[in-house]
Amino acid sequence: MVLGERTSTHAEQNEKKYDRQLPMNPRPAEREYSVEHAALSDVGLCRSNNQDSFVVAHAEDAGPDQTPGHLLVVADGMGAHAAGEVASRVAAETVLSVYRAHSNGMPEDALRDAIRQANSEIYRQGLESDELRGMGTTVSALVLLPEEAVVGHVGDSRIYRLRGNELQQLTFDHSLVWEICAAENVMESEVPAFVPRNIITRSVGPTPEVQVDVEGPFSLRTGDVFLLCSDGLSGQIEDEEIGTILHCFDPSDAAEILVDLANLRGSPDNVTLIVARVNRWQAAGSPKTTSTIVSHQASLAARIFRTVLVTAGLFGLGWLIRGPQLAITASLIGGVLAGIWSFRRGRPAAPATSGDRIRQRLGKAPYTTCDCTLNDQSSKCMARAVQEIRDVAINRLWQVDWDRFEELSKKAQTASEQSDFAGSVQVYGELIRFFMTQFRKTLVSEE
Repeated sequence: MVLGERTSTHAEQNEKKYDRQLPMNPRPAEREYSVEHAALSDVGLCRSNNQDSFVVAHAEDAGPDQTPGHLLVVADGMGAHAAGEVASRVAAETVLSVYRAHSNGMPEDALRDAIRQANSEIYRQGLESDELRGMGTTVSALVLLPEEAVVGHVGDSRIYRLRGNELQQLTFDHSLVWEICAAENVMESEVPAFVPRNIITRSVGPTPEVQVDVEGPFSLRTGDVFLLCSDGLSGQIEDEEIGTILHCFDPSDAAEILVDLANLRGSPDNVTLIVARVNRWQAAGSPKTTSTIVSHQASLAARIFRTVLVTAGLFGLGWLIRGPQLAITASLIGGVLAGIWSFRRGRPAAPATSGDRIRQRLGKAPYTTCDCTLNDQSSKCMARAVQEIRDVAINRLWQVDWDRFEELSKKAQTASEQSDFAGSVQVYGELIRFFMTQFRKTLVSEE
């Protein structure tokens, strides 16, 4: 389990500590999957304190009577002084403890109740302290089970899923802009510019009760990548860019590049994210695999033997009664019927998994969908991002190793020209991290 409430400053250069525990080892009952993840919370370039918190709780940490699954939570606190930090921390800790404490019922019920109890606890603490009164936080929580995923959500932090080439937003932003879009059935770009983009309409803590959005269950596939993030990230990076970076980098590298890109674009808030990729495996030649094959072969032989035995018996009986004509007819008809009965009877039942439980699909997700197929456009998208940072670096007189910049730029362009779009994107990601390093060096030299 990892509880994250990390404060870093922009003066840190190569001393950043990233939470990387790869993979999350599942409990024996969940050996079908593992989750590779990276989590990072950064104070950003414009704040002096970090009001974000996150949780990464491994499935193996759950007791036998606790609600199972990997639990991931991002909370973005709000409130004067230290109130936002308190709210997000209390939310993260309460969601974890309450979710795990549910020994019965569905994961979605446990998740909803956990967020509601977090709301009650934050509200209670706010009433007891003038400094904490009115504090609140967003909460975006994801549970990963062997066959499915469930989401619980309040606020404007987000949860995305990248499946193949498609990036989907699984949460609804409880913000003024999104509420207007939903009410008027318009695109976000159509909302007038004078409407504030930073006003949220729902959060955990300021009021005695809170409405919790629960989405899912969603099917889980090998290679699915999930991103939980605060608006310090999503407010600065387009969905196409997010999907492209998640597509081309492992979770730890993707986390670093996304945070660096958000900061280089001047994110006015803390930046917190968790990137999780689902992996599956079945070891070749394992006892489970071998026994399954042997059992299947034995069962098949038995079904064939039963069918042949019935056919031979009917043939002999028909021959004794009326000779070869009845014997052939009886054996053909009886053999077909016996075969159908035997094979249907011997068909193995599908293994019971959490994904097989029949229950209502909750929520309306996905709320947005973005095609992130790797192509020339992907490379151009990243090239534009790097070009924008380059222009800022020139205008603000950053101390940059321009020879190194040109070397990497040519490498990225060459890869794109050779249709190695993944390679090109990876070099552009290296350029983003390069600029972050150069920017920090500039700040240190100016202090």
